[in-house]
Amino acid sequence: MSETKPLSRRHGLGKGFDSLLPRGFDTDLLLDPTERVQKLLTSSLIPNPQQPRRHFDKESLQELAESIKQYGILQPLIVTQGKSDNYEIIAGERRWKAAQLIGLEKVPAIVRSAKDLERLEIALVENVQRVDLSPLEQAASMERLHQQFSLTYDSIAKRLNKALSTINNMVRLLQLPTYAQEALQQQAITEGHARQLLSLKDHPDKQKELLRLIIKNYWSVRQAERFVTAFKAGTPDMPVKAVRVRMSSETPATKKLAKKISSPVTIRRMAHGGKLEIGFTDEKNLEKIINLLLKS
Repeated sequence: MSETKPLSRRHGLGKGFDSLLPRGFDTDLLLDPTERVQKLLTSSLIPNPQQPRRHFDKESLQELAESIKQYGILQPLIVTQGKSDNYEIIAGERRWKAAQLIGLEKVPAIVRSAKDLERLEIALVENVQRVDLSPLEQAASMERLHQQFSLTYDSIAKRLNKALSTINNMVRLLQLPTYAQEALQQQAITEGHARQLLSLKDHPDKQKELLRLIIKNYWSVRQAERFVTAFKAGTPDMPVKAVRVRMSSETPATKKLAKKISSPVTIRRMAHGGKLEIGFTDEKNLEKIINLLLKS
């Protein structure tokens, strides 16, 4: 498959701007107060009771703790002022739990008011509804609503007036490998193609092969679906050449039948089963084919 170009990135002022600041200047002072990163006591933070995520994998949590121990917390938590001196975690509960594991006394956080959060939530909902957003950008906005505002996917679906299945399918796009996300962003493939790639997520080699075939041969979504169906009908290590044979619209059996009835016969595989298609030229030809099949 030809190399796909990396997604374009917007560049800021970079070193040119930094050079204008005095040495040792606290750049946090340039942020709006609601965006300013503060160091809060780990013990003063409490989980959000509305957080939809209840289970945190112990092994991955320990890995994150080791990473924080070595590099620190790179992304601040988002919190809101709670009762007394407590702060309720809006986003970053996993980072907070990992920090507790290694006994970190303080964690970086951005404190937002309830009004700030409400405005952000409304802005994100409006953002998802923009027509110029790519599928991946919409998916990222939906996931942010889920993670940072503790909204269930069902709640997001109702706010956006969309079916829950639509939301789930959209968010699943974020599970695509980076190279497939780039292809989708560059419109080399469609959402339908992407969903077929996702159905092969347990077979990364086949994902790459399918993406290559889609782009190289300008496959439709239906053709990509046939590839997936044919592969799953075989064994996981089934060679691609054999997959193509299973996906083929003609087989030795269909050729034999076509010769017997003097009409073209093809197989159309689908996600579940398929169709055996027999061509005919007119009603008389159709009647002849039916009579031949009934005598068989």
